[in-house]
Amino acid sequence: MEFKRFKRTLRQVLLLPIVACLLLAGVLVWQISGANSTVGLIEDSDQRIALATLIEKLVVDEETGLRGYQTTSDPRFLAPFRDAEAPMQQAIDKLQSMARPEQQEDLKQFLAEHRIWRQVFAEPLIATIVGGGHADDLDLNLLGKSHMDSMRAHLDAIVAIATQGREGRVAHWRRQTRHLLFLLIGLALAIGLFVGLFTRGRLESAYAAFRHAIDLQRRRAEEIFQSEQHLRTTLSSIGDGVITCDAEARIQMMNPVAQKLTGWTESEALNRPLDQVFRIVNETTRMPVENPVAKVQRLKGIVTIGNHTTLLRKDGSEFSVDDSGAPIRNAAGQITGIVMVFRDITLQLKTRAALLANEKLAVAGRLAATIAHEIHNPLDSVANLLYLLQHEPKAEEAKQFIQMAQRELARVTQISRAMLSLYRESKAPVSVNLKETLDDLLLLMHRRFQILGVTVSAELPPDIVVEGFPAELRQVFTNLITNAAEAAGQGGAVTVRITPQTADTAASPALEAGAIVEIIDNGPGIPPENREHLFSPFFTTKGERGTGLGLWVSQGIIRKHAGSINLASRTDGPAHGATARVFLAAKPIIDPASE
Repeated sequence: MEFKRFKRTLRQVLLLPIVACLLLAGVLVWQISGANSTVGLIEDSDQRIALATLIEKLVVDEETGLRGYQTTSDPRFLAPFRDAEAPMQQAIDKLQSMARPEQQEDLKQFLAEHRIWRQVFAEPLIATIVGGGHADDLDLNLLGKSHMDSMRAHLDAIVAIATQGREGRVAHWRRQTRHLLFLLIGLALAIGLFVGLFTRGRLESAYAAFRHAIDLQRRRAEEIFQSEQHLRTTLSSIGDGVITCDAEARIQMMNPVAQKLTGWTESEALNRPLDQVFRIVNETTRMPVENPVAKVQRLKGIVTIGNHTTLLRKDGSEFSVDDSGAPIRNAAGQITGIVMVFRDITLQLKTRAALLANEKLAVAGRLAATIAHEIHNPLDSVANLLYLLQHEPKAEEAKQFIQMAQRELARVTQISRAMLSLYRESKAPVSVNLKETLDDLLLLMHRRFQILGVTVSAELPPDIVVEGFPAELRQVFTNLITNAAEAAGQGGAVTVRITPQTADTAASPALEAGAIVEIIDNGPGIPPENREHLFSPFFTTKGERGTGLGLWVSQGIIRKHAGSINLASRTDGPAHGATARVFLAAKPIIDPASE
């Protein structure tokens, strides 16, 4: 409340002189307006005098030209007489519009005299001279002179009236000026005295309020200090590293976690450029990564860094980090600083890698029994054939037994090779023949299909090749085909189809040339409540038989290959079932380090 009173007092002290000045200005405007009106009347008088003087001059020009022509009979002397007519008429019209009532009568008399002078004297005189007569008639000249004298008398009367009015208005203007001067002095003294007394009282009140406000601000500053200490304690307790920088990316504060992770103490890092303390590189390429502060300054918003970023500590050790940066803005919205939060995610990445390895083992486990049975059957056949060969069969029978044994061993070799290629890792993308890959998987899973009672059909055109990591793609297709077979169930059907796609036939402009692999089953379909969770980790509908990682891992692999994966399903009608659709580009841009 004291602060409000202080502000109110300041407003009063500020507004009172303004109001006083406005009052003084109003009086000045009123007085000056009156003086300007008087000056306007003086200017009107001056203009009427000037017009009357101009008309008199033009009359003299007419008379002079006429007398010159009368004396010389030379028409050139009539030029002033002729030229004066138009400007005189203009001056007369203007004077008529401005003349005061007492001047109108003299102006009418002048016009009458001038008309008579031209008609009775000037024009007959010119006609006489043009006709060759004599223009020295005394009576005629005296008549002209009398009319000219009358015109001058009327013009002089007009000038005299205007001059008299002008002198009166000048005297009135001088009185107004004196009154204005006295009024200004009086108002200035009165307003100055009033403002001084009022301001003194208000300033004394403001001083008291100001002292009270200072005491209040001191107490609040103490509270803010305590709050800042509380915030610092809170910041120190946060499990993530926090670094704040100014607008020039110079470090202003580091919490203990940030000091521990970077290896720099706060005193060592203070006012240093961020990129000297927080050095981050790509863990694969070892190239420097744009730090979040620079990215915030460039994008003017909250940012995060990409995956696979490594922090280089002061002592040379390193670990994987995840971080983000956000701008600190003032009331005007300008960036005054940046706060950066980061954490050590080395353990998190190892856990993720362990989950991926676990899913691979789960896929291998699901195939183990089937593959063992597939290998056991041909090996039993070979053992039986060897037994028959030991009893010395006929040559033709022995040859047939050997051929049969070779076919069974070739089948074992094929199964073994397919199993080996399922998890053979490659360091860089290679060409993958989709037909061969899917043929191998269907061969390995043949026994599984028999156990489940599922019929599998394949529509696999040859020579469809994409670039990628074969082992990872086999893992994806194994997951999808297994899911489809288990969903179809006893008596169900699964279709595996490859559809080539060129750049001209792409269903969407966003898709490139490549291939679409579809795995279609006629099972009950996916319930609506489960569809939004399909690609979430640890979500499974198989109970203890599932890990909940298959679709999540598969989605990550396909994204790594710059492709797409989606599931469509119907749970009603004769066309119930699910379709897994995977798009793979023929020449994708693959980042081996991406997730």
